[in-house]
Amino acid sequence: MAISAPPVDSPARSRSRLAVLACACVGLLSAGCAAVTNPVANGIPVRILPEELKAESREGFERIPLTALRQPPAEEYLLGPGDTLGVYVEGILGEAETAPPVNLPEQPELPPSIGYPFPIRNDGTISLPYVGSVNVNGLTVEQAEQKVIDTYLQQQILRAEDQRILVSLLRSRTVRVLVLREDSPSGQVQLQNQSLLGLGTTTTTIGGGGRATGDVIELPAYQNDLLSALARTGGLPGLESNQVVVIQRGYWDGTQGGEVGSAAGLREVGSQDGEPRTIRIPLETRPGAPLPFDPRDVILQTGDIISIESRDPQFYYTGGLIPSGEYPLPNNYDLTVVEAVLKARGPLLNGGINSNNLNGAIVGAGIGNPSPNLVSVLRKTPNGGQVMIRVDLDEALRDPRQNLIVQADDVLILQETPDQSIARYISQVFSFNFVGRAPNHRDATGTTTVNVP
Repeated sequence: MAISAPPVDSPARSRSRLAVLACACVGLLSAGCAAVTNPVANGIPVRILPEELKAESREGFERIPLTALRQPPAEEYLLGPGDTLGVYVEGILGEAETAPPVNLPEQPELPPSIGYPFPIRNDGTISLPYVGSVNVNGLTVEQAEQKVIDTYLQQQILRAEDQRILVSLLRSRTVRVLVLREDSPSGQVQLQNQSLLGLGTTTTTIGGGGRATGDVIELPAYQNDLLSALARTGGLPGLESNQVVVIQRGYWDGTQGGEVGSAAGLREVGSQDGEPRTIRIPLETRPGAPLPFDPRDVILQTGDIISIESRDPQFYYTGGLIPSGEYPLPNNYDLTVVEAVLKARGPLLNGGINSNNLNGAIVGAGIGNPSPNLVSVLRKTPNGGQVMIRVDLDEALRDPRQNLIVQADDVLILQETPDQSIARYISQVFSFNFVGRAPNHRDATGTTTVNVP
């Protein structure tokens, strides 16, 4: 009885299998070379990123108290240059047989006045008939009336028993300022277009944003503060502005030879040392932080220029497995990498399947493909260079400290890691077909089909 030994593989058959295996490895590397040899994946892991390369948070600010933008209310009105008094002196400014003139003030906060207008000059005096100049600077209206009475009595122009003198405030002095704003909202029009495939409508917005405006306003005395100027020109700055109000006080003196934008060549009106002032009033600050300006800075003077600049639009950019595009950054809150991927409609934890396809198949067959999770963030450095930051989306979802805040001009590139690329290659390219007669038989046969790109 002959006993046959089990078949032994020949060297030629072994070499043939090794060749097939080598071809498979080459196919794997050729399919996954974009991930294996990816140059942008060799970035700094976000968990060890230095603080100076991280984006500054836009959150955590609060509006400063509005009372900090106005001057304290005056206990009593003190007269000064620019005020106009109504004066009536019976027998001198008006006759006894006629009623004194009554004037309705232009400013609604003032009561009606009686008498003829007498402006207070720059030296604080008014000029009255027969008595000349009377200094009323720094006096209340009641004190000014008593001083006019005393002046006429001292010069014996009127007698105490028949004097009839009335003094009232006809018009208060004002402060004239120029307000330039770039945050005034402009109108917008929305156009809705029906999709060609009947899958809905698309909306196109024309206009919107901010527009520049300029106003010359006059603020009454004791109301010449920043809050009153903002209230008269549109209110507090909106999100389109940089939340900073700039007050410029001075004028250009070309004889000084200063360059535009420098302190030289500018002179402040009424300043003793001749130095100009540029005051910055931020409208937002960190909780608990002191006010970054002096309370006297919000009191305006004639000739001040108040400017509110618009915020320059900021964008981030996407590429790789995220649809390429340019997307705006929000002004008042932080946008993380995970949120930026979702905002750009990129794949996240879905096996890399695009849910915006036309056949409606948003779930892959079988166990599915691995989800790409390698985000490389190309970021500009303060010194003009650039740095590559590596973010793992899976880790970012678990650990908020690794969910990097996106800053302006960041470029987000989503790609697969090498193991994800190889796994996808095996699940999509390799096809195994086995055919056998019965289990536990040595003559069972099988076939393997390999598709190599």
